[in-house]
Amino acid sequence: MVINASLSAAAANSAAPAVHHRRVGIVGGGQLARMMAEAARKIGLTIVVLDPTPGCPAREFADQIVGEFDDAEKLAELAARTDVITLDIEAVSAAVLAALERTGRVVAPNAAVLGIIQDKLLQKEFLARHDLPTSAFRALTGTTADLEAFGIPCVVKTRRHGYDGRGVKVVERIADAAELLDTPCLVEARVAIAKELAIMAARNWHGDIALYPVVEAEFDRRANILDTIQAPACVTDSVINTCRALAERIVNKLDGVGIFGIEFFLTSDGQVLVNEISPRPHNSGHYTIEACATSQFEQHLRAVTDMSLGSVALVRPAASFNLLGEPTAFGSPRFAGLEVAARTPGATVHLYGKHSVKPFRKMGHVTVTGATLEHALSTARSLKQVVKVTGSTP
Repeated sequence: MVINASLSAAAANSAAPAVHHRRVGIVGGGQLARMMAEAARKIGLTIVVLDPTPGCPAREFADQIVGEFDDAEKLAELAARTDVITLDIEAVSAAVLAALERTGRVVAPNAAVLGIIQDKLLQKEFLARHDLPTSAFRALTGTTADLEAFGIPCVVKTRRHGYDGRGVKVVERIADAAELLDTPCLVEARVAIAKELAIMAARNWHGDIALYPVVEAEFDRRANILDTIQAPACVTDSVINTCRALAERIVNKLDGVGIFGIEFFLTSDGQVLVNEISPRPHNSGHYTIEACATSQFEQHLRAVTDMSLGSVALVRPAASFNLLGEPTAFGSPRFAGLEVAARTPGATVHLYGKHSVKPFRKMGHVTVTGATLEHALSTARSLKQVVKVTGSTP
């Protein structure tokens, strides 16, 4: 569903690109950039990525500038070769991007949005400031007294550079937080979670918004990393409508341009709490490649290049799961079970082109579509037992 919003005062002041810009620069060349570059071909865009790793995953489908994400000179080169810059990763200096914006370069989402989202404390403060429901939180000063005052059990998160389970610790006793307290952190209340939900929300330069279906997420608790997505979520219409309304408010309050992954907790007493926001395509939206009329990757590119937003209709129910490195996997990746997936109706395997595997590293994903959600889930769970990623060294 695409929502036509009147152009807000904030959006009117945004530096939108000229119509028909066709060259997109992406900071980061990982799997998200790779899938954006694949989608770009469909709509006639060209992609250049900036990444420190030669032959990064996106390189197969895009030109690459080899350099660090915060290298001002390399970012200037990326800007010179493209019309608009966007993100595959949050680990880039918002200040450096702001400096580019001051020279007239277009960045979407912009440096101000990145600055809020990449710092989890600022992100939570943004939610609280706009009366968006989220779990209780406070900053940590690095002492155990803060934790004791807040209350245990709780969840401690690093303010920056935490993703795929890194920088997150469920704290049952003070000693559990020791490894994180020497870095800037925040503490959050541990809530009773009935389900974890997510939605992809796209917003373009004109304030038009497209909201994808609400999906249900299951996590691999060994590494606090997303494991399986089912689309649509099995929740009430009231919960779905609440998630959609919150997503629309969030992207409007951010004045964001691009696609945003928004994660929610559905608590055991029926509350919907905003957990985290991502300013880019997100793992919870990978299913859209096969299951929706417009993938999240194409939609993000449409939004940042000032194209009209595509349909977000769910064509078929879907289940998607990550291909993670096995707990003992190191070295060159070795994939098992791909031939089984190839023979399975409705199953599509995406490999990310990474040259090495580590325990729980995302190496790809599998999406299964079906006539019913139950069929898609059943098939995905069967494949998950067969398709594995190991390594060349023990």
